[in-house]
Amino acid sequence: MTFRVLHHNQCFDGACSAAVFTKFHQECIGTASGYEYRGLSHAATGGISDDVFGPGENAIVDFKYTSSPKLTWWFDHHQSAFLTEEDRAHFVAGQRGALGMRQFFDPDMISCTSFIAAVGASRFGFDVSGLGELLYWADIIDGARFDSAQSAVEMEAPAMKLAMVIENADTPDFIPRIIPLLTDMTLGDIMAEPFVREKISPLMSKHMAAMTLIRTKAELADGVVFYDLLDRPTEAISKFIPYYYFPDATYTVGVTRSASRTKISVGTNPWSPIPHEELENIAEICERYGGGGHARVGAISFGPDEVDRARIAATKIAAELRG
Repeated sequence: MTFRVLHHNQCFDGACSAAVFTKFHQECIGTASGYEYRGLSHAATGGISDDVFGPGENAIVDFKYTSSPKLTWWFDHHQSAFLTEEDRAHFVAGQRGALGMRQFFDPDMISCTSFIAAVGASRFGFDVSGLGELLYWADIIDGARFDSAQSAVEMEAPAMKLAMVIENADTPDFIPRIIPLLTDMTLGDIMAEPFVREKISPLMSKHMAAMTLIRTKAELADGVVFYDLLDRPTEAISKFIPYYYFPDATYTVGVTRSASRTKISVGTNPWSPIPHEELENIAEICERYGGGGHARVGAISFGPDEVDRARIAATKIAAELRG
């Protein structure tokens, strides 16, 4: 029966996680006749509906946990992986049984992609020798381990452009076409595929427009860059642009809207000289408003009509970080 792999949608690490999980499952488990892919997006409601699962086995990678009995495999590395304490308790209880070899969580891993590879290699004998480029870039991009804001924003590397394409996927079949290629081709060769290459020029134009928009709208005060773009629909702005223009900033709080949601993005400057132990935990801040993420970066989703609520929350978060 076909195995359904659910992954963080419009996310480079989410797509890479789905690809590495598929390769691992094919080579080490081998119980599926085929694989299909569905993206999961954070919504204002927060939970995961049982409707997303297929009739056979199901995996979720790089996304929140659910206690649904339809979930077989799960890998995640987000601090806010558990929506409720009941979900956390359900996961912990499962670790004492057979699910202990099917469901895995480690918030200290840089990317979910490298987490799946590490678990597969150490517990199942998974051969990861051919995945070096993919694991390297998953850690760089998801862990914001770029040399500088310039390298993050100017996007010279093929992996950066591919991440941009994935983050801006505008049809439900696009990322499922990408996923099988990620473990079979180099990232440069994937970029050369016509259905990928045709996306680059218009997206780079949008990226340049976003840079201009942030430069015009963003304001730095007391170490926090704040921008409010709720007056226009905006999709997938690079979270590193504020640090490109404001290298002395410690945090960024931005509020945007699209057709599907209103979003607050909260981040920490990866190049800040402040020691990590002195920085605020962004995931904990976002969790108070129904969102989540990592210690250094997070987000909160509201309904597409909840503009005022999102703006108030974003203003409060910015004030807290400035305090």
